[in-house]
Amino acid sequence: MSAARNLLIASVVLNVFLAGALAGGAVWIKSGKQGQGTSLEAAGGRLPDQQRTLFRKALREVRRESRDIILDGQQARREAADLLRQPALDTAALSAALERARNADVTVRTRLEQRIIEFAAAGSAEDRNVLAEGLARRSGTQPSTAPKKSP
Repeated sequence: MSAARNLLIASVVLNVFLAGALAGGAVWIKSGKQGQGTSLEAAGGRLPDQQRTLFRKALREVRRESRDIILDGQQARREAADLLRQPALDTAALSAALERARNADVTVRTRLEQRIIEFAAAGSAEDRNVLAEGLARRSGTQPSTAPKKSP
């Protein structure tokens, strides 16, 4: 009787765990698509279909052009992780690896932001407004109704 009881308890615990994992996965999938990338990049998710397609295509192009830089940043992070695992920490080498990773990240982000600026400059005022609302929403502020005048 004790073994059957233990199996029942284990089964209930496993089922609760699986139900939680499924619910968490569903929430992650549902909300994960809107939260990807930089704020400006995610702000383009509410553009009209045709503009959103062009927006995403432009960003994919930047990533494709920046592939070597992205790979270098990933390699630098792996090197940093390897250095951290060493018995004796080489702080100079670790600092250099992390700097390479940071520089790669900044370079790619700068390229993405520049392409977004080019997209916005070529777009309509309505599309820029959608981008502005998305950016304000991602930054946690409410969009203003009118531009502020300088004193």
